[in-house]
Amino acid sequence: MSQPNSQIPKDNHEIVETTNPATGEVHQTYTMHTADEMHEIIEGAHEAYLSWRKTSMEERAAIMNKTAEIVERDKQMLGEMMAKQMGKPIQQGIGEAELCAQILRYTAKHGPEVLADQKRETESCEYGLVSFSPLGVILGLQPWNFPMYQCMRYSCAVMMGGNTTVFKHATICLEMAHKIQEMYEEAGLPEHVFSIVYCGGSESMDLISHDKIRGVTYTGSAEVGRKVAAEAGKHLRKNVMELGGADPYFVLADADIDKAVEICVKGRTSNTGQVCVAAKRFFVEAPIFEEFKTKFVAAMEAVTYGDPLDPDNDMGPISTAGLRKDIQKQVDESVAAGSTLLCGGKIPEGKGNFYPGTILTDIPKGCPAHDDEIFGPVASLFKFDDLEAALEQANSHMYGLGGGVISGDTDRAIEIAKNHIESGILQINRFSGALPEIPFGGVRASGYGREHGGFGLTEFVNAKGIAVDHL
Repeated sequence: MSQPNSQIPKDNHEIVETTNPATGEVHQTYTMHTADEMHEIIEGAHEAYLSWRKTSMEERAAIMNKTAEIVERDKQMLGEMMAKQMGKPIQQGIGEAELCAQILRYTAKHGPEVLADQKRETESCEYGLVSFSPLGVILGLQPWNFPMYQCMRYSCAVMMGGNTTVFKHATICLEMAHKIQEMYEEAGLPEHVFSIVYCGGSESMDLISHDKIRGVTYTGSAEVGRKVAAEAGKHLRKNVMELGGADPYFVLADADIDKAVEICVKGRTSNTGQVCVAAKRFFVEAPIFEEFKTKFVAAMEAVTYGDPLDPDNDMGPISTAGLRKDIQKQVDESVAAGSTLLCGGKIPEGKGNFYPGTILTDIPKGCPAHDDEIFGPVASLFKFDDLEAALEQANSHMYGLGGGVISGDTDRAIEIAKNHIESGILQINRFSGALPEIPFGGVRASGYGREHGGFGLTEFVNAKGIAVDHL
């Protein structure tokens, strides 16, 4: 198992310090792997695969269920770890751990059924058989904003399918990577079935070309996703891309305005707005726009931020000082282009990477609040008279990850979500993150491939078609 922390420099090893975003103090120090060490880790994962692929579904499921028990046992500690690494509010971190336990149990329960052999009737032979076989070592490249969930959602699925995985986490969350490995192995996972590499993004790109890597799953920005996908394509590696989002939420005139405001504030400030599938663009029907705007501004101004270990705070800090500067630049550029700032929009004084709830409206095309993804608690507010035109505006965006409809007419809201919003994940009269039972993924620049709901189990397996006749 890789060491979680080392302050003793080694020859040819880079030393990286991570910082608590709420205090600015050094949190952990890590010795990164060299290229040779990372290649050895991949070779070890391949050797483990040769044995792991022979294990039964029952054995794999038992390990997933046991891991879920360990996650629930340690959820308070895991929540505290997230708060110190990337600033997630403590209760949301505990909730993330609980979600991981649900995903592990869902995978254990449904994996054997989803991956069971399928017998097919055919016209030209006695019968056909579809059998699912693992591919080998899957490289997982995952971000910091959900330090535990992003890793566990992909890793439990690929391992349930008989693959092994090498996991590269964001450098600010290497402590969580090590803890996940510990929990899996405490649950009985053989060594090297789940391995971690300590490296930066550019170094991880070099791993895609390793001849033992059979697939790549990446979560992050569309900009980097294009590079990962290009490198994977160059080497013919199966890949899944879960990228950014600028999710449109439609508030219709028949909505309960107070309830709608509550949903929209939660959707924009959860995890301090650092969520790819967060509600980001709010399209509000004209008859209720002014009342909604007034209440939305008041509610966003009331959102508290501070120490993420204090459960009374709604938001923690932005994960890094650099990201906070990027958010402020996007807000400033949007205002300079003609957008109206309704609240927030300024970096507060004091230590920590905090940023207030912010709303922009009167937003013209061509500015960040209209065209880009702002990865922080900044809401883009639009008024519409014509639903068809508003849908066209929403769908013209490069992203198509999530979205929602808030309406007193649930059937109409479902019809709009099903047939008119071009996104992969839609919510009606609610906001939450991922659900284990339904697929998660996007279209256009939001990526391709699906996780959850059984779909992730089949992304990295070989669906063998076998035609059978008896002699």
